[in-house]
Amino acid sequence: MYHDLKRPTFLLTQILSRTSSFAFANTVSSLNNISTPLLQNNFQQLPFTSFASSNMTRAPVICISHGGGPLPVLGDPMHKDIIKSLQTRVPELLELGTPEAPRAIVLVTAHWSERNPTISSGSKHSLFYDYYGFPPESYKLKYDAPGSPEVAKEVAAALKEVGLKPELDETRGWDHGVFIPMLLINPAADIPVVQLSVLESESPADHFGMGRALASLRDSNVAIVGSGFASFHNLRLMFSGIMGDPAFKQRSDAWSKAVGEAVLEKTVEEREEKVKEWRKWPGAYEMHPRGGAEHFLPLVVCAGAGGEGQGGSYKDSFNGLDMYSYFWA
Repeated sequence: MYHDLKRPTFLLTQILSRTSSFAFANTVSSLNNISTPLLQNNFQQLPFTSFASSNMTRAPVICISHGGGPLPVLGDPMHKDIIKSLQTRVPELLELGTPEAPRAIVLVTAHWSERNPTISSGSKHSLFYDYYGFPPESYKLKYDAPGSPEVAKEVAAALKEVGLKPELDETRGWDHGVFIPMLLINPAADIPVVQLSVLESESPADHFGMGRALASLRDSNVAIVGSGFASFHNLRLMFSGIMGDPAFKQRSDAWSKAVGEAVLEKTVEEREEKVKEWRKWPGAYEMHPRGGAEHFLPLVVCAGAGGEGQGGSYKDSFNGLDMYSYFWA
């Protein structure tokens, strides 16, 4: 089940109109020359410096906010904070460019839902441009990182251990939940990526179980990255104008507080008990409508993969709201 395949044409008139062709060309031309400046220590929950250890051997878990369609790569001004975080915060957390960089990334994408957890298992994958109504250049983007059949098999074995029925898929292309953020996170494309679907059932217990299973891969330096929009993904409301309503901002803040209190619990057991009840949190159906949880589910997987200990979070401003990303090391 593919998401975001048919979006209203006002994506162009209300959002894309703010993105010039010059911004697009400038962004794409610089993707292979992106530097990674040192991060400002403005993470919440834990300072970044507590994770910056040259002795780190266990790969991290990060659930990112990936933005809308190809807009982060197009240089859309509304995405400027998200773009900056993808170019700076996330590479630092992954320790890219150092000997501790992960040997592979398992990326759980909101834009791929299947009955069983499905794993991209080819040595090379094409790109699946699963968005509509954007400039022709956005359908010519390339991300040439290798896949990893070996790591895909490791993922499948781990998921089988917890009673799931994983499937391997050698042919499906990487969707924009993968290649758009990765173009900004690691434009060098020198780390293998294995894409993992979420589940059509939207079961929080199953997704948390997926994460707990994937945690074992971290010890062999495989990073787990969730790609979604956990703080808010309700397109009907997004284009209704409600995001500028102070009352809605208060409800969004209350929701984000509940999310943070749950996924950043120190013990896996406490975290799991809270996350299983996420649909009872204030604003859950307003932030993620019924049957539309796919952008929240990568966070549930990551919360399971985070293991014991305190995680951290940071926020990016997006259309007047705070969009949170979460990490564990």
